[in-house]
Amino acid sequence: MTESEIRKLLEAVSAGELGVNEAIAKLKHLPFEDIGFAKVDHHRALRQGYAEVVFGKGKTARQVAEIVRTMARHKESRHNILVTRADAKTYAAVKRVQREAKFHELSGVITIERSKEITGKGTILVVSAGTSDIPVAEEALLTAQMMGNRSEHLYDVGVAGIHRLLEHRGTLTDARVIICTAGMEGALPSVVGGLVGVPVIAVPTSTGYGASLGGVAALLGMLNSCASNVAVVNIDNGFGAACVASCINRL
Repeated sequence: MTESEIRKLLEAVSAGELGVNEAIAKLKHLPFEDIGFAKVDHHRALRQGYAEVVFGKGKTARQVAEIVRTMARHKESRHNILVTRADAKTYAAVKRVQREAKFHELSGVITIERSKEITGKGTILVVSAGTSDIPVAEEALLTAQMMGNRSEHLYDVGVAGIHRLLEHRGTLTDARVIICTAGMEGALPSVVGGLVGVPVIAVPTSTGYGASLGGVAALLGMLNSCASNVAVVNIDNGFGAACVASCINRL
């Protein structure tokens, strides 16, 4: 439940439009619901502004589907449902309990859109250095959208052909927050940071040859960026970058 939903509930009780017992029934699973193998956090949206997100990797398809079923059956809470790091088998299980589910194969994200409300004040722009970085960028883009933000993308504009990036100076400067994904040496966020006056959230990706060390080279390069408006999240963590961007965009 969101803060506005709880406010409406209390106002309905105060106005005599809703009985106390009915209100208790709607609130009884707050702040969490224990389903044995998981404790579903129905209070997350109230505390943090967006609902709990399900990390699919390491869970069975049946476990993910049951968590989604538990989240979805609270009809009074119309928040979007997001599953990250999922596969086709997990999607098939989720689809059986929630027909509206969509699978974004490139990023491994499952989305169930139940609200189109925009809560962000500006646009979150997701930029990828290369085509190989798009899966992580797509995770960030979909997460930002599901968290109520206007989100756009700009792909394959890395430093190997910097003219491709400079062609989009207007798009960069119009954004309120920028998420920048890059592998190899991770140079792109520094360049983007030097062109704009907004926060740039750098996401190192695990793409690259042997000396990239599975994204460690990009991570260290981004941490040592000389652009002072660049902050860095973990390797391949498009989801985490979008969460931070969403918090900034709601301020």
